[in-house]
Amino acid sequence: MLIDSLRKKGIDNEDVLSAMMNVPRHLFMAKGFEERAYQDNAFPIAAEQTISQPYTVAFQTSLLEIKKSDKVLEVGTGSGYQAAVLLELGVKLYTIERQQELFKSSKLLLNNLGYYPYSYYGDGYKGLPSYAPFDKILVTAGAPEIPENLSEQLKTGGIMVIPTGSRHSQDMLKIIKISEGEYKTENHGKFIFVPMLKGKK
Repeated sequence: MLIDSLRKKGIDNEDVLSAMMNVPRHLFMAKGFEERAYQDNAFPIAAEQTISQPYTVAFQTSLLEIKKSDKVLEVGTGSGYQAAVLLELGVKLYTIERQQELFKSSKLLLNNLGYYPYSYYGDGYKGLPSYAPFDKILVTAGAPEIPENLSEQLKTGGIMVIPTGSRHSQDMLKIIKISEGEYKTENHGKFIFVPMLKGKK
């Protein structure tokens, strides 16, 4: 029913829908919310963060235009749900989380489910320069502006999807790196994410 509702809302990337069908979202939910896992809503998780609405996960993932074996950087591992969807699509995933509690719990859960991203505890604003460049970069928190470090870590021809704006409303941007220092930006509408924070807690 959830997948059907996503189709009705305009998600037509069958690879993304199939990946989401394969990921048991209820296992990524906070205690007490498991029965609501297949509703198209965001829910709270630990460290005052959220597990994104399935529509948002599908929308962002579709914008990335994932190809199998893409090298992808995810900024904000959170519950690990988005990471699992990306891994179902066959990418080589590097994921970074600044909340230590979530970093530990998501890594353990993903590994227990047979998903093995390269997981890092750190500041998403800095990205992972040692492993750059990336084919795709996905940011799952609202940034006040596009972090320059992340733009630089994108491969020429690569795509970054990032919500930017105020704490209360962000524009979903798709940024395509045309050449070194040259980018094309598309705006794909308003969304609301938890804020992207600098540093580590």
